[in-house]
Amino acid sequence: MRASRWFTAHPVTDDELRQVLEAGRWTGSARNRQPWRFVVVRSRAVRRELSDLGSYAGHLATAPVVVALGVDEDAGGEDAQFDAGRAAQNLMLAAHLQGLGSCPASFFPAVNADRAGRLCGLEHPWRVRTAISMGRPAPAPAGRSAIPAGRLPLAELVTEISDSPY
Repeated sequence: MRASRWFTAHPVTDDELRQVLEAGRWTGSARNRQPWRFVVVRSRAVRRELSDLGSYAGHLATAPVVVALGVDEDAGGEDAQFDAGRAAQNLMLAAHLQGLGSCPASFFPAVNADRAGRLCGLEHPWRVRTAISMGRPAPAPAGRSAIPAGRLPLAELVTEISDSPY
């Protein structure tokens, strides 16, 4: 599954979105706290404002739908953001199974996350640090991307610690 930052104008159907949101709902969380809420943003004006709150969030403005993740860090404890990441990955995988492309965007610094929460109608203790664009993938425009391509080799990512002589 690759990140899609470019989308066609074709809408995401309610059934496709429901399937994606169900996958997010069933994500595991520490002590089953489920410290997230999903805000579906179809409003073009709100998507445009959200796209200005992150360094690489421009794709939110052009996606047919955005799912913002509200996280209650107080109730979710130290695990809340990790659990939100798990939910985000499930949403993105489910979107892929529906034939949709997706890409996460992060809102930093904290003032941007707070603004994103207000735009999404969420107040303390909920905070929106992440939103996911979704839609039918379109070809990326020609030219060079600011995002590096390729993956690190497994040998650079894995270290093994073992007691076994084998």
